[in-house]
Amino acid sequence: MAASSLETTDIFRGAFFMCMGGDLADIRFRTNGKQIATFSFTGEDLQKHDLAYRNGRALVNPLQFREALNHLRDILFERLRKQQSQRNEMRYDRKRKDKRHQAYSRY
Repeated sequence: MAASSLETTDIFRGAFFMCMGGDLADIRFRTNGKQIATFSFTGEDLQKHDLAYRNGRALVNPLQFREALNHLRDILFERLRKQQSQRNEMRYDRKRKDKRHQAYSRY
């Protein structure tokens, strides 16, 4: 087994790497018209798993995959919020309207 590292901008591919034992080493952001996240992973046999993923031969437990995907999303959005607060940016610059009229009532 060979330890390796890989980078991807595909969150689904990243979740697959996590399911196969990869460890998330870092998330980096670059802005090229829009902000793009790059996930860095380290672990055993990542090159082999990457080849299986790209060739359509990757198999993974769907519950484990969902958990890994949610974990990556949580980390990603936490970092984005932290980055925005450091730059004093507000994602929404408009006031939210009262949406009580949209409430659902069964009775």
